Amino acid sequence: MIDGDTIEIRGERVRLHGVDAPESWQTCADGDGSTYRCGKEAAAALDLFLAASRPTRCKIVERDRYERFVATCFRADGREINRWLVESGNALDWARYSNGAYAGDEDAARSQGAGIWRGKFQLPCQARAEHAKREPSC
Repeated sequence: MIDGDTIEIRGERVRLHGVDAPESWQTCADGDGSTYRCGKEAAAALDLFLAASRPTRCKIVERDRYERFVATCFRADGREINRWLVESGNALDWARYSNGAYAGDEDAARSQGAGIWRGKFQLPCQARAEHAKREPSC
C-alpha cells in the first residue's frame, strides 16, 4: 500500500482506476470542526482492508503518465478494492475515469457520513493542484 488509491504488487505501483482518495498529507475537517489527516486515515484503512484477504489481483486498464499500472483490483475473497474505497468513504468516485461506476457507492457513503463524508474536505484533485500551484484538472 502506497497511499489511499495506489498499491504496490511485486515492485510495481498500481493506481486504482476510477477512484480518488485524499493525499497522504491532506487534512479534512471532522464533524466537530477539528482537522485530521484524512489521507493518512484512508491509506491505513486500505492497508487493513487488503490484509484481511490476500493476495490481491488486478485487471489492468492502462499505464498512466507516471508509468504506473491503472487497474481495478480485487482481494482474494473477490471483494473489489476500488468499490470498497468509495463505499467506505475513503475515496471518491472519479467519474472522469470511472464513467460514474461508483456514483451509487459514493451517494451511500455520503448519506451515512462515512469516512471523509463525516465533515468537510477539499476534493483530492483540487488539493493536489493547489499543493503543486497549478490549475485543477478535475
